[in-house]
Amino acid sequence: MTSAPASATTILVPDFPFSYDSWLRHPVGLGTLPSAVHGAEVAVIGGGMSGLTAAYELLRLGLRPVLYEAERLGGRMRSTPFPGNPDYTAEMGAMRFPVAARSLFHYIDLLRLRTHPFPNPLAPATPSTLIALNGDREWARTPQELPDVYQEVASAWDKALQERAGLAVLRAAARRRDVGSLKSLWNRLVEQFDDQSFYGFLATSPTFQSFRHREIFGQVGFGTGGWDTDFPNSMLEILRVVVTEADDDQVAIVGGSSQLPCGLWEHRPTALAHWPRGTSLASLHGGRPRPAVTRLRRAADGIRVTDVSGEEREFPAVVFSPQVWTLLHRVDCEPALLSTPLWTAVERTHYMGASKLFVLVDRPFWRDTDPVTGQDVMGMTLTDRMPRGVYLFDEGPDRHAVMCLSYTWNDDSLKVATLSAEERLEGMLAQLGAIYPGVDIRSHIIAGPLTVTWETEPRFMGAFKSNLPGHYRYQRRLFTHFMQDGMASEQRGFFLCGDDISWTGGFAEGAVTTALNTVWGVLHHLGGATHPDNPGPGDLFDAFAPLELPYD
Repeated sequence: MTSAPASATTILVPDFPFSYDSWLRHPVGLGTLPSAVHGAEVAVIGGGMSGLTAAYELLRLGLRPVLYEAERLGGRMRSTPFPGNPDYTAEMGAMRFPVAARSLFHYIDLLRLRTHPFPNPLAPATPSTLIALNGDREWARTPQELPDVYQEVASAWDKALQERAGLAVLRAAARRRDVGSLKSLWNRLVEQFDDQSFYGFLATSPTFQSFRHREIFGQVGFGTGGWDTDFPNSMLEILRVVVTEADDDQVAIVGGSSQLPCGLWEHRPTALAHWPRGTSLASLHGGRPRPAVTRLRRAADGIRVTDVSGEEREFPAVVFSPQVWTLLHRVDCEPALLSTPLWTAVERTHYMGASKLFVLVDRPFWRDTDPVTGQDVMGMTLTDRMPRGVYLFDEGPDRHAVMCLSYTWNDDSLKVATLSAEERLEGMLAQLGAIYPGVDIRSHIIAGPLTVTWETEPRFMGAFKSNLPGHYRYQRRLFTHFMQDGMASEQRGFFLCGDDISWTGGFAEGAVTTALNTVWGVLHHLGGATHPDNPGPGDLFDAFAPLELPYD
């Protein structure tokens, strides 16, 4: 089990630097509700990490969460077993988690899940990395082993961050949890960079005047690999990742990430209001969540939820955790439940696309030594060709192993979106055959291929949120939606959460923290309160509120 050490960096998001992990850990709990509402039903729509976090904590507060899920529990924490080999899984969605994600690790530790270092490019746990760009191949085990041009690119990136964004000072404030300094520094960066793209930042940085350097940086990137598919996104999105070190020191969950949300479904909390010991979300649902929600309407005493079976139920509060685009087509949502500015933010939401291709092989043959070169016959691979990223997972020489033969984003994902799993496999094997001409990958495959393209998944329509330049105002509207005292009465009681509501789209930490915002929101909406010694995100909102940029 991997716990984040007390001195480690935490994902203290500078837009709203509330310490969710401290709120979770406090012995007095997240709050209390009036006994009159104990056992009251509250709808939670979506059984991914955000929905199950919200449902689990609402259960602990003494409410009866009614969970609706259209497909399977887990959402984008989707660990898919290989047919005929169920002990081996492909991580179709979330697969690597920074130890800085303290709120997420609260639940990882609660469920006693084991983790191990993720084999990112050039990471200490990665035996070897091959970078194949423009027809050239470079092997390395550490960044220092790469040719000088890569050292120049790494230096250019570091200098750009230090000189234009004051990265060292920002990180120091985050590590100290010096909220005042962090907010002051970050708010200036919001005003400066909201309208600038990632590529624009690089191209206007004195250290990145070489196009070759920008091209290499786009292919190799930092931390988890190439970032050129993020070039159109707002520079603020990238700065959040580097300030919080979310792209560093990442781990995988042994046995699959879906154990985390599914574990919360089954877990029996020891500290429960109202419910008898041994109660779990699963036990309250008879082991099965309610089916997909098709309709949301305002009712006299709350919100009426209709599911695909035609059953209608009314709830005093509803937590909605799926990606917000589903409100445009998949769920017939009464317009009055959200304000017009909120609907605009929903419409303007931008999702990154992503595709993956996995196979199961007989053994980790990539660890074999090439007798000619003395190198491993294969390594974790970054390339400018179709596979883009190849990840290798093994549990020892005497066991089967998993290969992610391709991990692509946005335009690279669209290149394979219309291909079948078999067509994708043939294409990737051909490309990798050119990179590794002496390696017969096909002869080792025993199961698969397993594939996913998140932008064509009907309940998702994208991998995760990533704001474009000028989208800060929209993101602020979505994130602050849990603060409802100033809203019209017909809009209260409907709460949005999920990583696309958070400031850190694509990280499970954002799914968890926005779920905790809705827990505070429901608590407040139903007449409950936090303990004075452990104020929640809404109690401290005025002190931590995201900067409000002018609209006119």
